[in-house]
Amino acid sequence: MEVVIVSDAKAGGELIAGAMAELLRRKPDALLGVATGSTPLPVYQALAAAVGAGGVDVSRARVAQLDEYVGLPPEHPESYRSVLRREVLEPLGLDLGAFMGPDGTAEDVRAACEAYDRALAEAGGVDLQLLGIGTDGHIGFNEPCSSLVSRTRIKTLTEQTRVDNARFFDGDIEQVPHHVITQGIGTILEARHLVLLATGEGKADAVAATVEGPVAAVCPASALQLHPHATVVVDEAAASKLKLADYFRHAYSNKPAWQGI
Repeated sequence: MEVVIVSDAKAGGELIAGAMAELLRRKPDALLGVATGSTPLPVYQALAAAVGAGGVDVSRARVAQLDEYVGLPPEHPESYRSVLRREVLEPLGLDLGAFMGPDGTAEDVRAACEAYDRALAEAGGVDLQLLGIGTDGHIGFNEPCSSLVSRTRIKTLTEQTRVDNARFFDGDIEQVPHHVITQGIGTILEARHLVLLATGEGKADAVAATVEGPVAAVCPASALQLHPHATVVVDEAAASKLKLADYFRHAYSNKPAWQGI
């Protein structure tokens, strides 16, 4: 696992967007896995700026969703499909034809989960999956003690997660669904390159457990240690609990320029 410590969220976003742009130059129809939340926004903003400046062509790019609420119609403004349309597809000039996601309104949710796993495989797999991390070490909606080989499946949200997400639903927790579909950890690990972005002191303990702790289901993100190409990009605050922070800085500053992240 490579750890890259950057000055702030903007620098992290530009670094990751640069890696996405380089991937798209090599493979114009690459499948990018995207996450929701505030953390990845600098990545999408930097990539959109590069597209606007003519630095990268995304016309053939494809986008895959990490998770989705169960029961919210796709047109609901807080469905993750809608959020990603606003934050990723429209700024990049892509339409829904470039987008893949699970069906959160399916009558048979289990079948919808299995269908999404198959669709990702049939699409050739995710080339680069962008991830955030929760303060408890969750990735996607794989909460602590999720199976490290889990597949796309339905999960029940914790009450705290529903409380946290109520701000997107006019502060009304009753509007927040109880269930989500999420790619499982096993599904996530099949992406060719995993890039986790974490910013802020509140993520420092989770980052330390992910990078320097044991591989354990209590910290789902620690499964990234098992991946052959995983990159963790953190700002100084999120890196503040890393014992090997100085080594990570040294290793990154002395890596070959051609290697990228």
